[in-house]
Amino acid sequence: MKEINVAVIGSGSTYCPELIDGFLKARDSLKLKKISFMDIDERKRTIVGDLCIRMLEKAGVDCETLLTDDLDTALQGADFVVTQIRVGKLPARYLDETIPVKYDLIGQETTGIGGFFKALRTIPVIKNICDRIEAICPNAWLINFTNPSGIVTDFVLNNTNVKCIGLCNVPIDMIDDTKEISGEDSEITYLGLNHLSWITSVRKDGKELLPEMIKSGFSPKVMANIKDDGFSLETLAAINAIPSSYLQYYYCRDAKLKHLKSGEKCRAEVCMEIEENLLNIYSDVNLYVKPALLDKRGGHKYSLVAVSLIDAIANDKNDVQVVNIKNNGTLPFMKDDDVVEIAARIGKDGAKPVPIEEVTNRHIIGLMQVVKEYERFTVEAAKTGSETAALNALLIHPLVGDWEKALNCFNEMKEAHKEFLPQFFNK
Repeated sequence: MKEINVAVIGSGSTYCPELIDGFLKARDSLKLKKISFMDIDERKRTIVGDLCIRMLEKAGVDCETLLTDDLDTALQGADFVVTQIRVGKLPARYLDETIPVKYDLIGQETTGIGGFFKALRTIPVIKNICDRIEAICPNAWLINFTNPSGIVTDFVLNNTNVKCIGLCNVPIDMIDDTKEISGEDSEITYLGLNHLSWITSVRKDGKELLPEMIKSGFSPKVMANIKDDGFSLETLAAINAIPSSYLQYYYCRDAKLKHLKSGEKCRAEVCMEIEENLLNIYSDVNLYVKPALLDKRGGHKYSLVAVSLIDAIANDKNDVQVVNIKNNGTLPFMKDDDVVEIAARIGKDGAKPVPIEEVTNRHIIGLMQVVKEYERFTVEAAKTGSETAALNALLIHPLVGDWEKALNCFNEMKEAHKEFLPQFFNK
């Protein structure tokens, strides 16, 4: 049994009990020696952290626990650092979702101009975290759940010396849903970028099942945070793949914009209500388990993904998981340093991509290349405060593209998020 020290950065997240539940389920192979809960929000850090500690104590886990608002203190001795931060918290997400709609643009927390501003706010903070990891626990693994996960992980892997793997719960949900139809022994090929991904092959007993699954209209369950507009049979036939639910923002843009304009509440407002309800529930000193309401958020199977990755690294399991890592030649149409979302074999040395048969789907190749170029410009803008890079990112992104909308929305959102954008204002 491997003993590990874990630091959770952003531990005030109401998802945190989910992570602890995952560690409890993996206790036969992972022993928590110490876990540090770090968050700058004292109220949330205390309420959520106290529940997590009660969960550990109730389960008889004998480990050192620490609640702190000091990053350096949390990182002391860490073997694994889990980042799940939201810079500006849910009020910033509210702005990301509501301001774009005024310009007839989709407002969403991880894609389009909303996701773009989340990346701009997040990368400077992640850089500081990485600087401190390099100084305090340079051998630690950074497990990044912070959205937009692919862009944040791309920044870390290409601009710091931190060992990092990016995670998302979309892949495991898609693959598990597909295996419910095709069987547990089916071989599934999954590829893309974070929140821009497809299943491109489902093989069983040497037979390709994808064409029949497409004809049947199969698609995985939609994430809890996305209004389901579905994919038509014609859409599936045209792209010849099974898309993740986030592709609805690309393939069903008008419907998505209509929902955003007509909805009584945006998703951020719904999440604020859920979060407050959860915090009230968590405050009950007699609660020792994660409540069912937590499943109303979009992080289904979050704990399974995170703990499985940590377990595989710590115990050198060499099992296969879908992660966000550098391409390194896996997809010939992408650059080696591009962070992509693909299957990899996970062991003590990290993630080694699993070879993928030649990808000939021009739709997927084209969309991945375009959105990755957007991501490159986004990282550049987040690092340098370059408005030229920022506007190029928005002109390239398929959900923006219009100069007047991009410029005017960018200017309003930049001012609205001024507190969290030092790279643009402190020149």
